[in-house]
Amino acid sequence: MAYLNINEVESAIIALNRKYPILTELITLPHKSLEMRTSHALRISSNFQSRKDAIFLTGGLHAREWGSCEICVFVAADLLEAYDQNTGLVYGGKNFTQDEIKSLVESVDFIIFPDVNPDGRFYSQTMEAMWRRNRNPANSGEVNSCVGVDINRNFDFLWNFPKHFSPLAAVNTSTDPCSMSQTYHGRAPASEQETKNVVWVFDNFPQIKWYVDIHCHGEKILTSWGDDESQSNNPNMNFRNPAFDNVRGIEGDSAYKEFIPRDDRTVTQGLANAMHEGIRSVRGRNYTVQQAFDLYPTSGTSDDYAYSRHMTNPSKEKIYGFTIEWGTEFQPPWREMQHIISEVSAGIVQFSQSTI
Repeated sequence: MAYLNINEVESAIIALNRKYPILTELITLPHKSLEMRTSHALRISSNFQSRKDAIFLTGGLHAREWGSCEICVFVAADLLEAYDQNTGLVYGGKNFTQDEIKSLVESVDFIIFPDVNPDGRFYSQTMEAMWRRNRNPANSGEVNSCVGVDINRNFDFLWNFPKHFSPLAAVNTSTDPCSMSQTYHGRAPASEQETKNVVWVFDNFPQIKWYVDIHCHGEKILTSWGDDESQSNNPNMNFRNPAFDNVRGIEGDSAYKEFIPRDDRTVTQGLANAMHEGIRSVRGRNYTVQQAFDLYPTSGTSDDYAYSRHMTNPSKEKIYGFTIEWGTEFQPPWREMQHIISEVSAGIVQFSQSTI
C-alpha cells in the first residue's frame, strides 16, 4: 500500500459509512473547493438519538502533509471495526481492551474530516510535493508561487496580525500571496472554502468539546495558545482586548501574555499528556508536549480558533483545541508512515479515553 490519493480518501470514508450504516453518518460539507471538489466527514456514534459530547479530528489542512489524511481514515476504521466486532485494539506495545473500546464509543462521538484541502493535496501529489496551501488563484496573476492560501492561517483568530501583534514579533504568517513561506493568510478571515467547511462543522455540531488538528512534522503535541505565552492571572489581558494590539507575540516580555483560565490549562495539559503516553507506548517515540507559541508565534490557526469561539461568543460551547505534529519529515517512506499511523492512532484513542 502507498499514500492515498484524494479520491481514495473520499472513497474510504464513504465505504466506512456503507459498511457501518448504523454506527456512522456521512457528512457532506457544503462548500466545494475552487476546483469543484466535494469533501466529506464521518460521524461515528453508538446512538444517534442521544446527544453525546464529540471529538472532532481534521487532517490535510496543509497539502504536503500526506499522512494526516491516512491517520484520520485509519483511526476511524479501527474504532468502527473494533466496536462492531467487540474486540480490542493493538498498536505496537499499546493495547486497548474490548471493554475500553466499547466504553469509549458509547461515551463520545467522533467527527472525522480527513482531507480538508483536497485541491492542495492533489497538486502536491501530482505536481509539487512540497506544496502547502490550497489552490485559490485570486491573487496570483500569472505566477504559480502566488497561488493559494494557507488554510491554517485563515481562521478568525487574530487574523489581522499586523494590527494585533508587535511589529517585532516573528509571526509565522504572511500578508504576501507570493510569500516563500507559503503562509499567506488570505483576503479575510475564513475567506477560503476549506476554512468555511471546518467552521461549518463547529457551527452545526455544538456537541463538539475537543478538537485535534493533525499535522506534521516535529513529534510535538501543541496546546493553546499560539499567539503569546499563556498566563492565568490577568483576564483582561486577552485576544479580544484592543488595548494590547501591537504588543503581542514577544517571548519573555511582560507587556502581554494570553489569558487562559487555570482550570482549562490543567485540563489541556492532562489531555495532551494522555496523548503523549499513548504515542510513546507504541514504540517509544517521545513527543514533546508544549504550548503552540513555543514553536513560533502564529495567527489564524484552527486550534486557537476552536478554543477561542466560546470567549468571542459566550453562547457557543467551550472546545479544547490541540495540534499533533507527527513524524520527522513531510512524506516519510510508507513503511515508516505505517508506524506513525499506529502511534498517533494510539495517542488519539488514549486522549479520547481521558475525556470520558
